[in-house]
Amino acid sequence: MLLLLPPSETKRDGGAEGSRLDLAALSYPQLTGPRRKALASLRALSRNLSAAAAGLKLGPSQRFELDRNRALGSSPLLPALDRYTGVLYDGLDAATLDAGAREFANAHVAIHSALFGLLGGLDPIPAYRLSHDSRLPGLRLKAHWAAPITAVLQQVRPLIVDARSEGYAALGPAPKGSVFLRVVTGTADGTTRALNHFNKKAKGEFARAVLEDRVDAADVDELVAWAQSRGIVLRPGKPGELELVV
Repeated sequence: MLLLLPPSETKRDGGAEGSRLDLAALSYPQLTGPRRKALASLRALSRNLSAAAAGLKLGPSQRFELDRNRALGSSPLLPALDRYTGVLYDGLDAATLDAGAREFANAHVAIHSALFGLLGGLDPIPAYRLSHDSRLPGLRLKAHWAAPITAVLQQVRPLIVDARSEGYAALGPAPKGSVFLRVVTGTADGTTRALNHFNKKAKGEFARAVLEDRVDAADVDELVAWAQSRGIVLRPGKPGELELVV
């Protein structure tokens, strides 16, 4: 099973002393070419701070994000699961997972970055700023990433659980047979409604449970059975979807 997660807009600073970005150290080497092009385009944009702020939709208080991008080649690295912060990654709380769970994450979690494409959970990356809707010179992110990422995902078997936001899912649609994880909550009239902000926390906690239990389900039925044993309400939703009820 592969669990697809979105990245976070926010990143943790710092990293291993003396470490520097090495594309050869990242998972999914099929994406090295597209990664080089995205990095080159972001570096070109970063030469002009005003253009970079506009392209990345950043305000004056976010100047530090531009500085991060200008230092991509020299800033230190952290594992992807530790680099990303925010509500989903607070719920996952990767730093407190045991070593076995973290190693499992490297093989069974992929984080979809607008800059690097798919990343393994422990792939070493610098702090950066680029979102699914950012504008880069000479490069449209959806057109750039959709085909190569879908091609990589088509090689994954047997089960892909897509917990990305819809914006990131559009940058590389998961192949037929994958299931999209939608977080919903019950209402007073017995129906359910989708959650927005709070869905991130639920996805993070779900991901943590998967890693703690080393869940490698072969199909949806096996995943749902595991969830039931854990007290997690997971059920089929619309075709191609699973509902995580919170």
